[in-house]
Amino acid sequence: MTDIRRTGGSGSPLEPQIGFSRAVRAGRYVAVAGTAPIGDDGSTVGPGDVHAQTVRCLDIAERALQDAGASVEDVVRTRIMLTDVTRWKEAARAHGERFASVRPATTFVEVSRFIDPDWLVEVEVDAVITGERN
Repeated sequence: MTDIRRTGGSGSPLEPQIGFSRAVRAGRYVAVAGTAPIGDDGSTVGPGDVHAQTVRCLDIAERALQDAGASVEDVVRTRIMLTDVTRWKEAARAHGERFASVRPATTFVEVSRFIDPDWLVEVEVDAVITGERN
């Protein structure tokens, strides 16, 4: 097991400007920052579609977990932030598709807005790496 703090990025130009990492691993703990539905080309994925945006957020978060040496099975908490909490079931469906067997502690909250007005959802993920992976 490593006790060294490691950071990982997604290549977003905002990471060095703001001074944040997509994911930080400290020992076996991995925190994935608020992840927005941004496509590889920088555009919003699934405008108007909470489910599609949640899937994209989870894809980005999963890639960050993998880069940190973790997996979906290591996830212990997720936070789903929505601009319209009445649409929580759309986000919950995407969450359930990804975490049905993992069942992390999960919170759905409403926020007033995100940086980009086309974003309807952002996701945060916390994981604890189990087993012999380092």
